[in-house]
Amino acid sequence: MSMADTTFINMCRDILENGTSTEGEKVRPHWEDGTPAYTIKKFGVINRYDLSKEFPIITQRRTALKSATEEMLWIWQQKSNNIKDLHSHIWDSWADENGSIGKAYGYQMGVKHKYKEGMMDQTDRVIYDLKNNPFSRRIMTNMYVHSDLSEMHLYPCAYSMTFNVTQKPGDDKLTLNAILNQRSQDVLTANNWNVVQYAVLVHMLAQVCDMRVGELVHVIADAHIYDRHVDIVKELIERPTHPAPEFWLNPEIHDFYEFTRDDVKVIGYETEPQIENIPVAI
Repeated sequence: MSMADTTFINMCRDILENGTSTEGEKVRPHWEDGTPAYTIKKFGVINRYDLSKEFPIITQRRTALKSATEEMLWIWQQKSNNIKDLHSHIWDSWADENGSIGKAYGYQMGVKHKYKEGMMDQTDRVIYDLKNNPFSRRIMTNMYVHSDLSEMHLYPCAYSMTFNVTQKPGDDKLTLNAILNQRSQDVLTANNWNVVQYAVLVHMLAQVCDMRVGELVHVIADAHIYDRHVDIVKELIERPTHPAPEFWLNPEIHDFYEFTRDDVKVIGYETEPQIENIPVAI
């Protein structure tokens, strides 16, 4: 069993056994048939993944590594807010007739801000600081911009990254660690998807900045399982598990803007069957 499997199973069991229900409350999400989408939720879930030991992709069902990577690059590299730049249809429910999701996600990463070193967007600022000020405690991003919320079709869920660099005794390279902050998460559909894509981001940034990967800490304010997902989750966490696969990142790439979805793969990724037709609350 991989460490990612263990973490996912323990989190789901904790939510199901110790979480609180929103049933009967006034909730925003709903199912396609208009029925309110209630949840069982836990506040303040924190999961830690040591990327130096294992790539955190679960094996109880397959997580689409390339699609998850593409969505991350859509936000962090392309800085796009238009679903026409994506192969997947994850964002279709929140896009307008032109394909835009408003001033959300990639839009915020592409906004340039004034620093003493010049004008930079958030992605470029992170890379600049990791290369020039690696021990800074100010290397972070934020997509939850209150002045633009009214023009976002969906408020950012995974909204902030904080990077922290450490020096291990006797190691000639620095180690890159990160915290992913998330205000809300649909555990069944999105948990491992988000973990995988931000683990890839840490690997990519570490490679372009000539560092080693360290820990990814995932902080979720509201980790929830939707009412129509409960039975699926119960079945999922009782499935057999498999060893973690080996992660491969194209070693020839040293410019973050040259990475594509085809520069990542997992070797020896054995999983249980995929779950089809999972209902998604909107």
